[in-house]
Amino acid sequence: MTATSADGTRIAVSTYGDPGAPVLVCVHGYPDNAALWDPVAELLADDFQVVTYDVRGAGASDHPSSTSAYLLDRLQEDFEAVIDQVSPDRPVHILAHDWGSIQSWHFVTDTHLQKRIASFVSISGPSLDHAGYFIRQLNRAALRQLIHSWYIFYFHLPWLPERGWRNGWAHRAFNRLEQQDPDDRRTIGDYVYGMKLYRANVLPRLLRPAERRTGVPVLAVSPDADPFVTTPLQTDVARWAPNLTVKVIRGGHWMPRNDPGLVAELVRDHTRRVARWET
Repeated sequence: MTATSADGTRIAVSTYGDPGAPVLVCVHGYPDNAALWDPVAELLADDFQVVTYDVRGAGASDHPSSTSAYLLDRLQEDFEAVIDQVSPDRPVHILAHDWGSIQSWHFVTDTHLQKRIASFVSISGPSLDHAGYFIRQLNRAALRQLIHSWYIFYFHLPWLPERGWRNGWAHRAFNRLEQQDPDDRRTIGDYVYGMKLYRANVLPRLLRPAERRTGVPVLAVSPDADPFVTTPLQTDVARWAPNLTVKVIRGGHWMPRNDPGLVAELVRDHTRRVARWET
């Protein structure tokens, strides 16, 4: 199905499982599309109505050309269009990874949206606003994260990152950090348009972070061998999310692709505990 966002952008949506079950919305990161969630969705389809969607600029959704079209507020409008369509009357659970988690932190810290979100499982992705306060500490943990975040500054360069993806050498460079599945169903558009997420949001949020808080029950999952996002950045957020649970697990950044069974188990455990429902 297709959901239409406030600015007219069309968002491609897929569903799995029983429409009467609790709704779990899965939000992918960069440079993925919604296909990332297929193995996880199949494992959770007996427990949830699982909803996946291609973030704007990825997969079968529209690919706006302007950088401003990728602001977090526009991404939130996409999310609202999706849940208005699939769950207009019931709160949804969120499972998100990487840039999907960055977006979803924006959703769950919005006072208007919090009442429509029952729980949130975040994997390898912080709030950019929380990250802004974290980096300002200028301690060892903050400096270590800045070193891990070198690629963000690279993505802000003109034309060179696009050329790297199109010519293939950027794939080889990033694979040295963590090996990728060669059959991951990404397209060149996923790589190229997705960089607008960084260019539209990262520097403004890091330089002028907002104090965004949430009462939504959050499970922050941090793989201990993630080459891009350090554990303190993801988990040192209790001041912003007091209803927080932290899980540090063994593994790398691409946990939803490499260990879908563990992701499914974490989602079941978290939602049962905080939302008090039974399968």
